[in-house]
Amino acid sequence: MVESRYRTPAAVHRVEEEIKRSRFITTLAPAPTLEAARTFIANVRAEFPDASHNCWAYVVGPPGSTSQIGMSDDGEPHGSAGRPMLTVLLHAGVGDIAAVVTRYFGGTLLGVGGLVRAYSGGVQLALATLPTVERVPTVLLDVVVDYTAITPLQRLAPDFEAVIVAQDFGLDATYRIRLPLQQVDAFRAAVTNLTHGQALVEIAASE
Repeated sequence: MVESRYRTPAAVHRVEEEIKRSRFITTLAPAPTLEAARTFIANVRAEFPDASHNCWAYVVGPPGSTSQIGMSDDGEPHGSAGRPMLTVLLHAGVGDIAAVVTRYFGGTLLGVGGLVRAYSGGVQLALATLPTVERVPTVLLDVVVDYTAITPLQRLAPDFEAVIVAQDFGLDATYRIRLPLQQVDAFRAAVTNLTHGQALVEIAASE
C-alpha cells in the first residue's frame, strides 16, 4: 500500500566535506515532480559549472518508491556515484527528494570503492541534518446538508482534520471542505450517520 503521508525535505539543504583533498558538496532538495527534480539538478550544475563532477539521483514519490527515479555518474566510473546515491535515498525514509553531489577533484584517485563511499556518504551526511515536513495529500469535498446539521457538521470537522474553505447558504447549506485523503471515507461515513443518510458528499478535487 502506498503511503498517503510521508516526510519530504522542508527546503534545500547542503553539507560539505573533504576526502583526500577532493571537495564534496552535497545538496538535497524537495522534488515533488520530475520537472522539479530536473530543474534543481540543472540549477546546481549552473551554480558549480567548473566542478569536476555533478552527480545526482532523485526519488519522486513516497519513500522507497521506484516508479519515478533517476541517477547519473556524470563522468565518474560507472556505478560509483549515481547508483550509491540513489540507494541511500531509497532507504532514507524520505520521499520527493533529489540529491546532487558536486566534486572538485583534489588530485588523489579514490578508486571505485572510495568513490562509492564518498558519494553515498555525502548523501547520508546531508540526510542526518535534513529538515523535513510531512506531506499530506488532501481532497476537496462538496458537502450539502440540511440547516439542522450545520452546527453538528462544524463540530465534527476537526475530528477528521477537515477545514471548511467555502460555504453557501441557499435551500440547503453547502460546504467545500478540505481534508486529508486518508480521512475521506471515515468523514463521509460520519456525515452520513450524522444526517441519517440525508447529506450529499462528493469529491470536488484531489490536491
